[in-house]
Amino acid sequence: MRNIIEIYNQFLLSDGISTDSREDVNNKIFFALSGDNFNGNKFAYEAHKKGARLCVIDDSSYTTNDNILVPNVLVALQELAQYHRNKSTATVLAITGTNGKTTTKELISSVLTSHTNIVSTQGNFNNHIGVPLTLLKINPSTKIAIVEMGANNIGEINTLCNIAQPNLGIITNIGKAHLEGFGSFEGVVSTKNELFNYLKKNNGKVIVNNDDKLLKSLSLNIPQFTYGNSKANVTGKIIEHKPSLKIEWNTNNISYDCSSQLYGNYNFSNIMAAITTGIFFDVPSTKINKAIGNYFPKNNRSQKIVTNNNSIIMDAYNANPTSMNGAITSFVNYNFNNPYLILGDMFELGEYAIAEHQTIIDILTNNKVKNAILIGNDFIKTKNHNFQTFISTKEAMSYLDKNRIKNANILVKGSRGMKLEDLLMVL
Repeated sequence: MRNIIEIYNQFLLSDGISTDSREDVNNKIFFALSGDNFNGNKFAYEAHKKGARLCVIDDSSYTTNDNILVPNVLVALQELAQYHRNKSTATVLAITGTNGKTTTKELISSVLTSHTNIVSTQGNFNNHIGVPLTLLKINPSTKIAIVEMGANNIGEINTLCNIAQPNLGIITNIGKAHLEGFGSFEGVVSTKNELFNYLKKNNGKVIVNNDDKLLKSLSLNIPQFTYGNSKANVTGKIIEHKPSLKIEWNTNNISYDCSSQLYGNYNFSNIMAAITTGIFFDVPSTKINKAIGNYFPKNNRSQKIVTNNNSIIMDAYNANPTSMNGAITSFVNYNFNNPYLILGDMFELGEYAIAEHQTIIDILTNNKVKNAILIGNDFIKTKNHNFQTFISTKEAMSYLDKNRIKNANILVKGSRGMKLEDLLMVL
């Protein structure tokens, strides 16, 4: 603890935290994080030469004039973040879930920043490094810290909760993802529920989807603020999707219309979570609606892209069985002219991979999909269909370059590692 207090005193005089010596580190605390393939201690001297206020290292072979030696740099970063969080009076809102957590976080950030001072997870930097870095951005004027939490293995959400110590939590949903790490769907449920368990033990509150029976059962005996059906604090329904969603929502018997630039019925619950969080924090309805209407999806998350040839919904940041099913179903139900689906493998499913990819084939068949291109090692092993299959995105690009799709509406969906966004060059 002595080291952490010493680092914290320097942190208060610094311009923030850096974990990359290639960036501007002047007057910052440089944490020499190491990984499987690199030793961050090697860059401490470079950070020192570039003006770092302090270098935190865990290898005495790489000392500088301004350094502090700790047993483990990552643990020191986490302990510093926890110590800083304890010094703050800001409300910490933790968001996790299988699907939609980053979109929900971005929508909530848009709503709350219109009304008060917040800090928020950047991008999807939601792991054991990203969460501490978000907490360390809290300053004396911060009223709310929005902290996204991701996990690939059991126990990770609990670890992040112990660092962030949230007062309030949202689980967007719980579905099939990272089964290789969690072992089973039950493992997914157990891990996501670590957030609710933390809040239950520490007198926290939850914002919960009243229409989700699993989340309702997990949130029993925790003070709730709800959205969804007629018994919720905030109710809502889709009134238009052409293809962007327009929602009518109601609270205290007053109704409002909210237009978004989000595609897909699966984004309805994400928007409702943001509206409800705004109401929870007393944000005026006009600010809520404007903030949601001004939010543009980006970074290949249900991103609408128009090329010279086609209209594309690029949803290739990530994929799992639950999100893939939702994306396909929503796309089919829109009744687009000349619809095409280009689907890539879903990663981290372990022993469930073949069965889950075959289930996607069944969904395509049941929805009478005619035009689909399937890409990846797992999709190529599926059976009972006549869809075109390719082993890699590169192979699919070569085919599409010679057989251009034109005047179509195309859904592109797959795991990040498939790099399906590269297909834009030929679409």
